[in-house]
Amino acid sequence: MPFSTPSQVLLRHGLRSASKFCTRRFTVAKVPCAADALYKAAVCVQLGAPLQVQQRPYPSQLNANEVLISTHAVGINFADILMCKGQYQDRRRTPFTPGTEISGKVVEVGTGVSRIKTGDRVIALDFAQSGGASELFVAPAKAVFPIPDHLGFVEAAATIVSYSTAMLALSRKAQLKKGNERVLITAAAGATGLAAVDIAKNLFDCEVIAICGGADKCAFLKERGAQHTIDYTQEKIRDRVKEITQGAGVNVVMDHVGGDTLLECVKSLGFEGRALTIGYAGGSIPNIPANQLLLKSSSLIGMFWGSYATLNPAAFAGSIRQVLEAIEARQLHPYVGKTFALDQINEAFQYILERKSIGKVVIKIKEESPSSKL
Repeated sequence: MPFSTPSQVLLRHGLRSASKFCTRRFTVAKVPCAADALYKAAVCVQLGAPLQVQQRPYPSQLNANEVLISTHAVGINFADILMCKGQYQDRRRTPFTPGTEISGKVVEVGTGVSRIKTGDRVIALDFAQSGGASELFVAPAKAVFPIPDHLGFVEAAATIVSYSTAMLALSRKAQLKKGNERVLITAAAGATGLAAVDIAKNLFDCEVIAICGGADKCAFLKERGAQHTIDYTQEKIRDRVKEITQGAGVNVVMDHVGGDTLLECVKSLGFEGRALTIGYAGGSIPNIPANQLLLKSSSLIGMFWGSYATLNPAAFAGSIRQVLEAIEARQLHPYVGKTFALDQINEAFQYILERKSIGKVVIKIKEESPSSKL
């Protein structure tokens, strides 16, 4: 079964933790709509089965602190795929609609919402209920953020989860220093890896070594700012890092893969280097020899963005704010590698599972139209 690995343990914990950030209070206000109004949604009817696009009834009520959004795009995160396969501990009761990260226009706001108004272009999260893969999305107001003016809806749906994860990891946990450090990033062509490349290069002005699989991805990462690339299908990570750094090693590692890849990266650290472990997409959690850390006075640091939603909400919100401010200033540039229509969501999931994706994969639900109310 694809990705039936220990990485799920981390994703499960993150969904449980982040869900508290998006907890809802129940019901207060009627939502004005036609009695027979319907909208389309991709529905998981049975865990492990293909999703079905169905007609759903328009929401009839909105809670005081909720926002109703006309969805234009939904970013696909790996957790969405696990949820639909039933491969996380707290299984979602079927039927449900996946999707926790969307962009769109506000249709209606609850009576307790003041900072958001109808017609606003927004990005929204909801880890508790999901539901993003649909034409309408209800989100808690505190998890709704304005889209930077120059950013389209598709790119906006590719920002918060990947970029905020990378931001918190590099800035808070690794304490990355501007201008004088080398950063080694695994799975660098994926959504979070590419966000890390963007942040390390364009915000911190660091030397980036990007690890990926295949010559096409290496070429792409060079175009996106990585000074060096390592094709793990053709080269040994440790040997190539020695060559690039002339034996000095790297200051920071950001690893999403685990297994032997993480071990090779830890061995590639320089004096007082810091290695971040944020996922195990490769399928195994390695045993890291402690002497590897002792000999170079280096550190191995775990980081799970979702847990900060409840354990350190200020840091969680701060990571989102940093990302949106940097995008607004055009210092960061989210990249969407491929879009799919809503009725192609199963193909989108498979595309990610087969590791064909570069950057973020997004479901495009509506065409952009400045004059449209929705």
